[in-house]
This record gives sequence, C-alpha cells and structure tokens, in this order.
Amino acid sequence: MEKDSKVYLFEEMPISKAVVKLCVPTVLSSLVMVIYNLADTYFVGMLNDPIQNAAVTLAAPVMLAFNAINNLFGVGTSSMMSRALGRRDYDTVRRSSAVGFYCTLICAVIFSILCTAAGDPLLNLLGASAETKDATVGYMLWTVYLGAVPAILNVVMAYLVRAEGSSLHASIGTMSGCILNIILDPIFVLPWGFNMGAEGAGLATFISNCVACLYFFVLLYIKRGKTYVCINPAMFRPRRSIIFGICGVGIPASIQNLLNVTGMTVLNNFTSAFGSDAVAAMGIAQKINNVPFQVAMGLSQGIMPLISYNYSSGNSQRMKKGFFFTARMSLIALLVVMVCFLVGAEGLIRLFMDNDQIVLYGSRFMRGFCLALPFLCIDFLAVGVFQACGLGRNALVFAILRKIVLEIPAIIVLNRLFPLFGMAYAQPFSELILAIASIVVLGKLFKSLEQGQRH
Repeated sequence: MEKDSKVYLFEEMPISKAVVKLCVPTVLSSLVMVIYNLADTYFVGMLNDPIQNAAVTLAAPVMLAFNAINNLFGVGTSSMMSRALGRRDYDTVRRSSAVGFYCTLICAVIFSILCTAAGDPLLNLLGASAETKDATVGYMLWTVYLGAVPAILNVVMAYLVRAEGSSLHASIGTMSGCILNIILDPIFVLPWGFNMGAEGAGLATFISNCVACLYFFVLLYIKRGKTYVCINPAMFRPRRSIIFGICGVGIPASIQNLLNVTGMTVLNNFTSAFGSDAVAAMGIAQKINNVPFQVAMGLSQGIMPLISYNYSSGNSQRMKKGFFFTARMSLIALLVVMVCFLVGAEGLIRLFMDNDQIVLYGSRFMRGFCLALPFLCIDFLAVGVFQACGLGRNALVFAILRKIVLEIPAIIVLNRLFPLFGMAYAQPFSELILAIASIVVLGKLFKSLEQGQRH
C-alpha cells in the first residue's frame, strides 16, 4: 500500500518539501485548467465576433455549477479520506472513496438531464438574448447537456487520488484533458478547421474531459492493490458515519459554489444590459483574473490532505506550520500578479480580442477585479482549513458572507452609483472584509488546538 511513503509525507517530511510536493502539482494543474478555459475564450475571440464570445461567457455559470457536485463529493470525500488516513482507518478510506465516486456519477447524470430539460427558461436566466441564444445553445450542447458527466467525474476522481497524497497523478490526469483541449480548440473553432465557433470549443472540451476520465480509470486499474481509492461497486454501501462525514464538509462546499454561480449570474445579467460588447469584455476579464484565482485555489486544495491528516492525528504544530508556509507563498505570488494586472490590463485584454471598445471595458473590469487578490488568498486558505478539519459550518458561513451578505449587494449598489464599471469593485470589497474575519477565526482555531480542544 506504499504506507511508509505516505506516512513520511504527512508526518515527517520537512514542511517546505511536503507543501511543495502536495501543492505544486495542484497549482500547475489549476493553471493548466485556467489556460484551457482561456483557450475557449482566446480561439473564439479570434473570430472577432462578440456574439460567439458572449456565448462562452453566458454558459459559464452553468459550468461553474458543476463545482457544486465537485465540491460536495470531491472536497467532502477527500476530507473524509484524509482524516481517516490520519486515524489509520483504511476501511473507511476505501468505503468513502466508493461512496464519493458513485454518488458523483448519479448526480452528474441527473444534473445533465435537468439542464437539458430546462431549455429556454435556463437560457433566459443566464441572460441570453435573441442574438446570443443560438451560439449559447451550441456551446452548452457539448459542455453541459452531453458533457456534464465526464467534466464532473474527472475533477472528483482527481480529488480522490489527491486525498492519499498522490498530487502528481491527480494533476497529470487533469492536465492531460486540458492540454488536449488546447490542441483541439483551434481545429474545431477556427475557419481553417471545422469553423464551428463557440460550439467547436464546446466539442473540444467534451472530448478532453472524456480523455481525462479515461486516464484516472487506467491509473486505478494499474495501481489496484496499491491505492486506497476504491471504485468497486461492492464497496458502495453507504454507512451513516460516512455519509455524514462527506456531507458535513461537502454540502457547505457545494452551497459555496452555488452561491458563486448566483453571484456570476447576477453580474452577467447586470452586464448584459450594456450590450454584447460589455458581456464579452466582462467574460475575458473574468477568465484572465481566474489565473491567480486558481493559483490561490490550487494552494488551498493542495494543502488540504496535510491539514486533514495532522488535524486528525493531533499534530497541531505541523498543521500550523503547513498553513503559514503556504500562506506566505500565496500572498507573495498574488501581490506580484496584482501589480502586473494593474500595469498591463489593456495588453492582456487585447490578446483575446483586438476590439477597442472591448479593450476599454475589459481593462477597467480587470483593474477592479485584481484588487481582491491579496485578500482572496487568505480567504481561500481559511476555507481550505475549515474543510480539511471537517468544520463545514464555518466554511458555509464564509460562503454566505462572501456572496449573499457582501458581494451581491455591493454589485447592485456600485452599479447604481457607478454604472457598469462599479461592479468590478464588489469583489475586492467583500474579500477585504472576509480576510479580516479569516484572521480572527483562524487565530481562535489555532489557539484552541494548542489547548487540546477539538471542534
């Protein structure tokens, strides 16, 4: 079972090396995923057709909704698995992975059916107009209606593999699909290829996600007997303790992403009132800003197995050292990115669409979004700690504060005070408040752990 190497990683390896071993593959995987998401925008943008680019932007909330299932069974199950590893309860690790896998498969199929059945009402909710509807449907055919199952399943399988410390394999699986998507995008999207526009970008995504799923199935077959990740149907016998353990972390994480979808839908609907140029520019700015966003997310996810294991085994000092080392890395990286975005916003937007109006809109959006980055890294790490320790309630409270209490009201107020451009500053406002709250709550958590208390 390679127990010795896993125990060494979680218990004895120097913190800097353990964090790098867990986080670097996860961050690289996240960056490749961002690049592949940007690839859709980039190659569709080469058509210089705002309607096609708007289609990719309008479909984004539904694809973000995938993360509701990803987090329910990915974050929830991986936290359960890592905590069980810390207790050396290997039967629970295997059973948890089987429950997480098959529940993911069932929910992904249901999600796909519901989105297909929703039809026009869903498109109207997303903010699609008569001019953008057909292009949006074409893109969603492959990414949502047919593509939800492989898109969701490959992400959750990466979580399961990462939970036992195999970050490199988890990242290779994710990156294999992303790299293939980047290769296929120009072939399906551009006039010299199949000239399918946004629909071609969706088809490339579908094929790529299927390949990523195939990688994980092959990996688990090769490593059978040497891994705790189990997808044997015979092990799919949900116990109350396993269901509660997964859902206690997974449901708050899922709600957090549903709230993110709500926030993005509100933002897109307000933006759509200013025309397809504004929607396309907002989409480009969001996807560029998603690069550092995913770096912060990758660090948060990468450190979770180390936090979970040492929280469960009672080694609070190693847990704290891992957190603070990761926080320093994240803060330095995101401050550098923020300065680059403030200086080079116009050039970055023009890379995706050489349209003066869109560059004007997009650069102003970017400069607002990027101010949130230094605070966002602390917020993400705090939520990662809550999820890793099984403190789902704390993660849920932060999610509600982020979107319902702070960001969505700020979008509405700032759009009224400073039409269109004010909305970009809603996120920095909410992340600043949450960063302050994160420092206070984490301080209390670490203090209680030093005193030998458990939540």
